[in-house]
Amino acid sequence: MARDRLSLIRDAEVENTIRAFGAPIFTAAGLDPESVRVILVNDGDLNAFVAGGMNLFINTGLLIRADHPGQVIGVIAHEAGHIAGGHLARLEEALRNATAESILAMVLGAAAGVASGRGDVAAAVMMGGQHMAGRGLLSYSRAQESAADQAAVRFLDSAGVSAKGLLEFMDILGDQEALLTSRQDPYVRTHPMTRDRSDFLRHHLEGSKLAEAPLPPAFVELHRRMRAKLYAFLEPWAQTFQRYREDDASLEARYARAIALYRKPDMDKALVAIDALIAERPKDPYFRELKGQMLFENGRMKEALAAYREAVRLLPEQPLLRINLGQVETESNDPALLPKAQENLEFAVAHEPENSFAWRLLAVAYGRAGKEAMASYALANYNLLTRRLPEAIFHAGRAERSLPVGSPAWLRVQDVRNEAERLKEERKRD
Repeated sequence: MARDRLSLIRDAEVENTIRAFGAPIFTAAGLDPESVRVILVNDGDLNAFVAGGMNLFINTGLLIRADHPGQVIGVIAHEAGHIAGGHLARLEEALRNATAESILAMVLGAAAGVASGRGDVAAAVMMGGQHMAGRGLLSYSRAQESAADQAAVRFLDSAGVSAKGLLEFMDILGDQEALLTSRQDPYVRTHPMTRDRSDFLRHHLEGSKLAEAPLPPAFVELHRRMRAKLYAFLEPWAQTFQRYREDDASLEARYARAIALYRKPDMDKALVAIDALIAERPKDPYFRELKGQMLFENGRMKEALAAYREAVRLLPEQPLLRINLGQVETESNDPALLPKAQENLEFAVAHEPENSFAWRLLAVAYGRAGKEAMASYALANYNLLTRRLPEAIFHAGRAERSLPVGSPAWLRVQDVRNEAERLKEERKRD
């Protein structure tokens, strides 16, 4: 069977932007915004879907190509309509019947592979498996699409957001229907369009007091920054300079150029550019994070440590920032930093227990501090998440024999071992 690869990325700023856009919608839908996981797919195609419970997958192509945040929010509202309408039950059954274990691990297993890589868009994780949207595995019926649209406008109205962005997005999809299938964006193939759907949205807007309601200015800036950051990290640096020219003094343009200079690389100019942004927005954690990344990846550990510490101070509850800081502390070859590294990485895995990269770093931090039992405990979790089952069982047994009986780590490592043994038996049966 032919297989594609799905590239998933992590970035604290982009994920938090999507959560900010989605929170009022999810609340209106009766969903807990904190329970919805945002998963970024590094793909230029226009696509978004929900799968495996409340996992919202959004292509970077959709985020970059959307003209304003209202279009992104409209898509989120539509996908929330699928969740609220129970449309995922059929999709999950189809996934369970699929033969690709990697799909089951990634989607039904709540994306074990998503949670690896550094907390920035430069780090992508490649997952094997079928390209789900392209294969039509996650396709909806026209009736479900109509029901999701009706739910979406209710959620948008309740959140005080115009449905105009959703209509604009639907018009873009409608224009694509005339294209050859091979040239269509996946969203068109998995979310079938009808004239009635667009007519419904137009009719709703005609009678809506919110039709021309402006979006919060903060949302507009968040969207512009997100687009600029994604474009600058994912496209060739020369294209970034063409799109965000030197005479463009907007914040997002200067942000994009700073990233492009770093990727070129021209570190001297990149640091001047990011320092100028920090001087303008001293309380912005993401500018500090970018500076830390620039310095860390160029071996300037002490300076990177200062930048990441300030980012965490400004946004202490963000696990990805804690992972960045914990990595620098672990790799600085300074034993005095290891207790702080463990603290930051323990925070990260407590908030993102499926973050395999954080577990691996935590194992290194424990090992360098001479905590062999805890290192095995972390390695057991890491190997389970990355489906290295024999290694997970080995390290779980090693940790269980050495950890204090009844301690939280001792109890968890037994669960890890049992799950690894169960998955190993499933593989044998398959």
